[in-house]
Amino acid sequence: MLFALHEGERPGTLEMEVGRSRLAKEGQMSIREESSLDQALGRAGDGAFVITADGRIVLWNRSAEKTLGYTAREALGRPCCEIFVGRDDSGNRLCYKGCHVMTLVKMGETVQNFDMQTRTKTGRPIWLNVSIIVTPNGSGGPLTIHLFRDVTATKELLNVVSERFSSQAPAPPVSNGDLTRRELEILRFVAAGESTKAVADRLHVSPATVRNHVQNILGKLGVHSRLQAVAYATTHRLL
Repeated sequence: MLFALHEGERPGTLEMEVGRSRLAKEGQMSIREESSLDQALGRAGDGAFVITADGRIVLWNRSAEKTLGYTAREALGRPCCEIFVGRDDSGNRLCYKGCHVMTLVKMGETVQNFDMQTRTKTGRPIWLNVSIIVTPNGSGGPLTIHLFRDVTATKELLNVVSERFSSQAPAPPVSNGDLTRRELEILRFVAAGESTKAVADRLHVSPATVRNHVQNILGKLGVHSRLQAVAYATTHRLL
C-alpha cells in the first residue's frame, strides 16, 4: 500500500491494517491488481488518493503528503471531505458526503477535471486541479482515484492578468459561436495547464495541429498569448 513513507522507513502496522482492511471490506481487488495500482500511484508526480464507495480514503501517496501536509496515518480511513473541505471559485462547497463527483461516479458519468480551493494541514490556502479516474472493485462498488496538482501560482497569475486585461479597452465581443467546438475544447485544456503535447495525446492529433488551433484561438480572441486567451475566456465566460 502507499503510505507516503519517508526513505528507509517501513509502513506501520496500524497504517497497513487500516488501508488493507478497508479494501477487504469493500469487496475486492486481487492482490496483483492492488499492488499494480499502488505502484502506479506511487510513481505519480501528482498527489493521489483513492476512496471507496462510502468516500473513505484507502490509499494516499507521498506527493499528496508533500502537497497538503497530511501523513498517510492521518488520512487513511477518513472521509475525503473531512480532509479537503473544498470550494469552487464562487465559494460554493464542493466536498461533502455524497458530493457531486460521487453522484456522477455512481451514475457512470465522466467527471471533468476541475479546480478546487482548499487548505493545507497548516491552514495555508491552496488551489488544486483535480482529475478523476474510476476503477472497478468487485461487489464493493468502484474505487475512485483522485489525482491533483497545485495550481495556486497559475490561479493567482490569471487573476492578475484578468484584472489588467479587464482594465484595458474592451475588445469586440466574442461568442462561443465564433470558436469551433474543437477550439473550445483545446482552450479548456489550455486553461487547465495542459501542454501542447499533452493536448495532442488526449485528442489523438499531432502537436502541430494543436498549435494551429491555438493560433486560430488567439487570432479570434484578439490576444497574443495563451495566458491572455485563458484570462479573456474566463472574463467573458467562454469556458
